[in-house]
Amino acid sequence: SATGFFSVQPGEQAALQMFGKYTDTRGTGLQWWWPGPVGAKDIVSVDEIRRLELGVRAGTPVLDESLMITGDPDELGAPGEAPNIVDVQLLVQYDIKSVKDYLYKVVSPDSFTLKDATETSLRQIVGSRPIDDVLTDNKEIVQIETKSKLQGILDQYQSGIRVREVKLLYVFAPEQVKDAFDDVVRAKEDKARIINLADAYKESVLPQARGTAAKALQDAEGGRQQDIAVAEGEAQRFLAIQKEYAKSKNVTRKRLYLEAMEEILPSIGKILGNPDEVILVSPNNASNVIPVPVSGGQE
Repeated sequence: SATGFFSVQPGEQAALQMFGKYTDTRGTGLQWWWPGPVGAKDIVSVDEIRRLELGVRAGTPVLDESLMITGDPDELGAPGEAPNIVDVQLLVQYDIKSVKDYLYKVVSPDSFTLKDATETSLRQIVGSRPIDDVLTDNKEIVQIETKSKLQGILDQYQSGIRVREVKLLYVFAPEQVKDAFDDVVRAKEDKARIINLADAYKESVLPQARGTAAKALQDAEGGRQQDIAVAEGEAQRFLAIQKEYAKSKNVTRKRLYLEAMEEILPSIGKILGNPDEVILVSPNNASNVIPVPVSGGQE
């Protein structure tokens, strides 16, 4: 206005000039600046989310922008030696982070600068990756890398633009090879489904196998403890016998001898005739007797 007063709305910034040169930036509220011809101002909506589409305009494909070459490796794994062609449509959302740079450092920042930087960034990223990454496997990574590359170029140009989001709208193989790539996509989906089924089966079988293994270990531990207890009992018995043997060698020797006879000849009748002799009696013929000494051997 002629008075120099003007208003800056929320989400806007005003870039001020004096004699055609940038002087200052003002924020929200009632402001004053030299009226023309001394002063001038440009008010810009800095918080507005703006859009740029690459490879498509109002729903119509722009093949000059969208057709790109991938970096598929050859049979020996050398990257970029077996390239494919892919059709990519991209959306960029952005706002203004520096009014001064946006207005005065570059020409046509919303059209030529941003568009050229976006196309350059996307072609570099797509050209460094195999077509499967772009079509199916790593779309998210392609978006992240393209955004980072684009922001770096825009900052180098001092464009004043901040990239908010880069999103792949449509990615597909050209019509000439679309059927073949659709087959590849279906094969990968089948592979993922089979892997999921195998994982589900594994999750159902593993608990049962773990339970069986735990029971086997528990049973083995129980058997081990039982064997240890038996062995310890036998050892204690042997130590007790050894102790008694040390006290009365002859008596202990005879007792051990008789216990052995009981174990070896359980069905033969035995009569202790005297302290030094056992008479073995046949169960079928009482007259058939055999006297056996109970000496148990000599020391």
